[in-house]
Amino acid sequence: MIKTEKLKKVFRTEEIETSALNSVSLHIEKGEFVAIMGPSGCGKSTLMNIIGLLDNPTEGTYHFDSVEVGSMKEKNRTQLRKGNIGFVFQSFNLIDELNVFENVELPLIYLKYKAKERKAMVEKVLERMKIGHRCKHFPQQLSGGQQQRVAIARAVVANPKLILADEPTGNLDSKNGLEVMNLLTELNREGTTIVMVTHSHRDAEYAHRVINLFDGEIITEEKKKEIGEMSMM
Repeated sequence: MIKTEKLKKVFRTEEIETSALNSVSLHIEKGEFVAIMGPSGCGKSTLMNIIGLLDNPTEGTYHFDSVEVGSMKEKNRTQLRKGNIGFVFQSFNLIDELNVFENVELPLIYLKYKAKERKAMVEKVLERMKIGHRCKHFPQQLSGGQQQRVAIARAVVANPKLILADEPTGNLDSKNGLEVMNLLTELNREGTTIVMVTHSHRDAEYAHRVINLFDGEIITEEKKKEIGEMSMM
């Protein structure tokens, strides 16, 4: 599903040039759960932005589902991202002015689903995430664990091929973090490809493979299990 070859990303200002990624070659299979680890500033977020079609590399190629996307214009990246990639963030990124139902419905509005379809899809995913009883509540009325359930529901409501999770348990206690990781595991077992940035070695144990970055380069890869071997912890 994801194939990068010699990706480089350089950020330039008038005074300074900063290399965030240096010759990153990465292959991720459909249905894989991959964890990306490394110290702050090593390039994890930059790599996720490129994989998520939020940014282009300075050099190198990126194929998403066999389509070369590394040189795409922003308009075309946005179009491809819709419905194909779901995002889960550490800070949840819910919209305070919208209730739970409306937050989860938002991607479907952008994808131009009809109101009846949207209602059925949102209700289904909220029940699956065990948050349906809070559908009329606003984000600030929810616990951190509940907000992350809503964020995951929003990410998966349109059945994307890929979920990108950036420190999905970073703002949660251990119990809620465990529940979120089990939800991601369940989605992966059903065929969704997941790429997760994490500092947590415990969370990384859920992955099939762990990729370690340092100074913008892949320094090690560790295979944890085969695809299909995923088990709840």
